[in-house]
Formats: sequence, C-alpha cells, structure tokens
Amino acid sequence: MPMPIPRSAMLDVAARAQLFAHLAAMEKAGVPVDRALLSVQVPARARTALASLQTQIAGGSDMATAGLRSGLVTPLDSSLLGAAQAGGCLAAIYHRLAGRYARQAQQAAAVKSRLLMPAVVLVLALFIQPLPALVGGQLSSAGYLWGVLWPLLALTVLYGFGRWLYLRREYAPASAASPLDSVLARLPVFGPALLRRNVRDFFDSLGLMLEAGMPMLEALPKACAVIRHAPLRKRFSTVQMAIQRGQGLAQALASVDFPGHGLALGLIRTGEASGTLPASLLNYAGVETQKLDSLTEQLATWLPRLLYVGVMLWMAYGLLTGAGFGPRLPAELL
Repeated sequence: MPMPIPRSAMLDVAARAQLFAHLAAMEKAGVPVDRALLSVQVPARARTALASLQTQIAGGSDMATAGLRSGLVTPLDSSLLGAAQAGGCLAAIYHRLAGRYARQAQQAAAVKSRLLMPAVVLVLALFIQPLPALVGGQLSSAGYLWGVLWPLLALTVLYGFGRWLYLRREYAPASAASPLDSVLARLPVFGPALLRRNVRDFFDSLGLMLEAGMPMLEALPKACAVIRHAPLRKRFSTVQMAIQRGQGLAQALASVDFPGHGLALGLIRTGEASGTLPASLLNYAGVETQKLDSLTEQLATWLPRLLYVGVMLWMAYGLLTGAGFGPRLPAELL
C-alpha cells in the first residue's frame, strides 16, 4: 500500500507548470536531471519534497519513480513520465505537461477572478438582509451573527470537502479503481470531459513512444497504464491482444467504445496507410486537447455568471418574502 503523500508536497497547477517547463528546458539543453533539479524553484512548503526528490535521483532512481515517491509528481504524470522514459522522449512529455498545466493555471485564475463579484455580492447580502430585523428589535445580536456566519461556514466546509475529494483522486495510485469512476462518467458535461481526458492521454503517450521508436506491443501496455478511469482502461486493454493476433491498430480499436471514436479511427487508418501513425496519434491527441481547453474556457465563462444570477435571485426571494437565506433561526436567538 503506497504511503500517503503529505499535503505540503502537493504542488498547485502553476507550480507544476513551472517545474515541467524548467525540466523541459534543461532536458533539451542536455543537462542531467540531478543538475537540473538544483535550480528548480518550488513553494517553501514543498522544499522538503524537492530535497527528497534530489536525494532519490542522486541515488539512481528515475524521475517518474522518484517524483511520485516525493509527492511532487502525481500518479498520472508519473505514468506519463515512465512511458516517456521508456520511449526516450522525456523532453517532449515535459514540454506537453508544462503547457497543459500552464493552461490550467490560466483557466483557474480566470475562474477565481470571475467568481469574485458573486462572492462579494453574497457576503454583502448575508450582512445586509437581516439588518432591518436587528434594528427593529425582532432579531438579537446572536441571531444576527448566526444568520451571517452559518452560510459562510457551510460554504467553507463544502469547498474544503470538494478540494479534499479532488486531491484524493489526483494523487490516487494510477492503477487504482475508484468506486466514483462509474458515477463521474455519468455526470453531464463533466463525465464526457473526464473520459476524453483519459483517451487523450492514452493516444498522446502512445504516439510519443511510437515516435521514439518503441515497438507497438511494448508501448501499448504503458499507454494503457496512463488511463486513470478503470472501466475505460479495461476496454483499451483488449487492444494489445488484438494486435498480437495480427490486427492493425485501427482494426483493433474498432470494437472499443470511447469518445471521439470516429475521428480517431479515421486519423489512425490514414496514418497506418501513409506510414505516419505516430504523427496521426499525436494530431488526434492535439485535437482532443483543444476540445477540452474550449470546454474548460466555456465553463470558466458561464459558471460565475450562473452563480451570480443565482445569488441575485436568492437575494430577491429573501427580500420579497422575508424568508431570508436559510432555515428559521432557533427561537432562543430571536
């Protein structure tokens, strides 16, 4: 059973982008990873994890294994790095991970800035709405504080629980089957995006390894290990057996159900016919990345707007009905 990773070692997406961008530049310049890590900048809370990573690398461990053990690298990234190490394409995967996390950091910053106004409006509403009752003597000071603080505490608890679930899934072992997998895949919008992300990672890593000269039968199990969604990983595990029976990749994938199936098969058939299969796989992964980025950008644009409208409607309902923003206060607080 893997040891739990301390939260202090877990990098946010901006720090991960900086880490992989630095490693990509150093790898491209031919600098050994042990020397490259000497100039890596991480948040103060993760410096102990960085020191552990440096020690393990100096002791002969590879980046995928040492990064995972130190906590600076997620299990998914470790799987991608392991596949890249086997295929001799570390610089390429560093570059791709850096770009991916940089986009996520930009999107997260945009969401936070757009959520600022709804949050301010909500806090003001919580303070202003019960003021008439307080001034009129219908509400005690304790009741006023309770009415203001309990929604804020509830939202804080919900946020903390959501973040805990996210980190738990992000740092779960790559081969672990989560009972949430089937539930998450059925969610509207989020479910298809989750599956597309896993499919993109599979074809991206497979294309990189094939481009580096790794044989198909060696690359396939490593690419399958990158898939985090257990039911989807089980579907793709049948591809290797079909390849061993002499089928081409497009033929082997024909019976596998996954998002983007038609486009993927078309590009793969073209790649196999023209002898450019690795490039076709990477092109497909690039198309899926653009779709995922577009979806994330749309969510980042519309989610704050919907929350803002919800807060305004909540305020209007409370002011027009006198019901406030939650259940009635306990009698002793009135």
